[in-house]
Amino acid sequence: MPILQCQGLTKNFGSLCALDHVDLSIEPGRIIGLLGPNGSGKTTLIKLANGLLQPTSGSILIDGCIPSPQTHALVSYLPERIALVSWMNVRQLMDFYGDFYADFQREAAERMIAQLELPLNQSLKQMSKGTREKLQLILTMSRKARLYLLDEPIGGVDPATRDYILHTIISNYNPDAAVIISTHLIADVESVLDEVIFVNRGRIALRSTVDEIREKQGMSVDAYFREVFKCWEN
Repeated sequence: MPILQCQGLTKNFGSLCALDHVDLSIEPGRIIGLLGPNGSGKTTLIKLANGLLQPTSGSILIDGCIPSPQTHALVSYLPERIALVSWMNVRQLMDFYGDFYADFQREAAERMIAQLELPLNQSLKQMSKGTREKLQLILTMSRKARLYLLDEPIGGVDPATRDYILHTIISNYNPDAAVIISTHLIADVESVLDEVIFVNRGRIALRSTVDEIREKQGMSVDAYFREVFKCWEN
């Protein structure tokens, strides 16, 4: 059974159509890039999968179920912006995740936090932006989820932090799960992706494996993305 399935999924915000009759099926065991320019519908799709928005029409299912508190136990979500409580320290945040998520693997989180040499009594507001990003990712990836939804995980951080984030993703996700990475920074994530989905103006414009693009097009995913979107713009 697909871990994520959409049929005719449409989401309107007033007169704006953010997603337009999207059909999509994603199986576990893949790292997938949800790629498109800002405003293409990537974040809307992720929020619908996480139950933060409701479809205007069509359907979206997580492991065969409508997004709900039940499916939250299957989905580990990294929002585009920091969503942690700023006054909490590292230990309190791990306690919170452990209380809230039955699949939270505290030992894994503690190992990654120790590698960062991050004091357990340091509060979020005392950390740099890059460190806050790393900590939020550690907490997200320390869950043994069936679906990881990562919305712009490398946006607005320095190259060293990007490398750390990508290494953490591929080293710690549940191999029986699917990982969806939403981003417009294709070159930075291409090396970790199995498959890509190009999104343009609320529609799925292309779906392919990374190897197929390289073999058939003779170029990187980033180069092909730029070529395809240049054609659409024209």
